[in-house]
Amino acid sequence: MPQLSIVVPVYNEAPNAEALVTELRATLDRLTLTSEVVLVDDGSTDETFMLLAAAAGADPRFRIVRLRRNFGQTAALAAGLDHAGGEIVVTMDGDLQNDPADIPRLIAAIEAGADVVNGWRRDRQDPFLSRQLPSIVANAIIGATTNVRIHDYGCGIKAFRVEIAKSLKLYGEMHRFIAAIAGDLGATVTEIPVNHRPRLRGASKYGLSRTFRVVLDLLTIKFLSGYSTRPIHVFGFFGLIATLIGLAITGMLGIEKVLFGVTLADRPLLLLGILLVLGGVQFVTLGLLGEMLARTYHESQAKPIYAVREVRQVTPVRAPAVSGG
Repeated sequence: MPQLSIVVPVYNEAPNAEALVTELRATLDRLTLTSEVVLVDDGSTDETFMLLAAAAGADPRFRIVRLRRNFGQTAALAAGLDHAGGEIVVTMDGDLQNDPADIPRLIAAIEAGADVVNGWRRDRQDPFLSRQLPSIVANAIIGATTNVRIHDYGCGIKAFRVEIAKSLKLYGEMHRFIAAIAGDLGATVTEIPVNHRPRLRGASKYGLSRTFRVVLDLLTIKFLSGYSTRPIHVFGFFGLIATLIGLAITGMLGIEKVLFGVTLADRPLLLLGILLVLGGVQFVTLGLLGEMLARTYHESQAKPIYAVREVRQVTPVRAPAVSGG
């Protein structure tokens, strides 16, 4: 089993393929750890796969996982983590904007006690409007919503202990929330500044539209991290609030009708009260259904609702025997 696995998802990165393998090989040669590189070709439609295979040659440290079609960066990253066998797992992007020379510093931070080390592109070399501005907005939203406080959630270069990497369940486009997901599992998350280089070859796969997807994915992360085992606390809370407000409105209108003979047919407030009561009941019902689904999900898969850091057997200390006089 290797001590280090480097996972690199790539998609249509033919112009960078040879240089990527060359830089990774140079980094591996400087490390004292036994290492492997898992390159995940996410259904590239150019010559990425052939160029990666040719550049890797007969080097046994390199493996290429070729997906049948383009599944997206999150799926490619999940595939790489599934095929990684190292005790420490490092992920990075395949566009050469992440510098493989930073990998030893990430490893040192893991060996110093961190569970997850996130890169921080402090001097980012990207266009401001199309790349940096959406990232600033996304980082602010994620930081305000999650319990993990770092500067750069979207940085592709990260390091994990293997038990954290294997426990990550990634779906949709949640690769940018890896630090937040790991923090929710109880992992110790830290970050270090890393070198960020301008893209010299190939085209970026990101744009302004990713900011909106971040918000939607963040709602999912927030719900799954805090309420996946108790959905009634979300839906039931809003349902009860809406029901109480609706009952208060309809009760007030009822009193006006009975005591003062006020006509209610032309009162929009009546419709609002009825809507709130019906909507509140539906929210509570949705929460109860969510509770049933959550229990089915956890019990059918024997999925624990906790994460164990370690189990330590304490050996009792025997008192020294007292010799008789």
